[in-house]
Amino acid sequence: MIIENDDQLEKLFVIGHLCRDILHRMLDAVRPGITPLELDAIAAKMFEEAGGVSAPILAYDFPGQTCISVGTAVAHGIPDERPLVEGEMINIDVSGMKDGYFGDLGASRVVGQASEEQAKLLAATKEAQFKGMMAAKAGQPINAVGKAVEKVASKGGYKIIEGLTGHGVGGFIHEEPTIPNVYKRGLRKKLQKGQVITVEPFLTTHSRDYVEDLDGWTLHLDKGGLGAQFEHTFVVTDGAPIIITK
Repeated sequence: MIIENDDQLEKLFVIGHLCRDILHRMLDAVRPGITPLELDAIAAKMFEEAGGVSAPILAYDFPGQTCISVGTAVAHGIPDERPLVEGEMINIDVSGMKDGYFGDLGASRVVGQASEEQAKLLAATKEAQFKGMMAAKAGQPINAVGKAVEKVASKGGYKIIEGLTGHGVGGFIHEEPTIPNVYKRGLRKKLQKGQVITVEPFLTTHSRDYVEDLDGWTLHLDKGGLGAQFEHTFVVTDGAPIIITK
């Protein structure tokens, strides 16, 4: 989607802020003993009260309001009844639609107290998302995002899940263009002013790929280890991005 007027931008902010509020409420509720299904119920209640709907359900008939990935699951996890355990990594991805406009964001954290290794991975992934987002300027190649993400990952000694990428959003949950988190030789397409996209790097300690669970949705780190993701929806400008989900 490319923003054409202030009305579109305002409607994007409405759904973006709703998704942000849902994510923050869910993250604040994370603790040992709570279940992903209980966390997902928070999203269901907040979407209903605000007149929004879950994008994964709307677009893909996903079996949950949100994607909640725990442990070696790095993306698209189905909310279940297994209580969370102290020290586990958890990622929550919230995307929704209201009045025909879509927003999308995600974040990772640790259940309870983070170890030093977990804290460093989380900080690096958050930095990679920020640097990638800041590199996404009108007229710059899409590759600028992957280059910025790779620089942060390399500095920390982390790997990147190449098959999981950012994307266009706004008119639908997943639109063109694809926004790789690595530098793709030969990718010359440039970003456009007003384009609505996400940047969402997946940094890991051991894995560069994922394997799909038998449930047909959940993606697990192929070599195990730790993984984290952070994501924002934003509008591309000539300078700093307009962050819809800030």
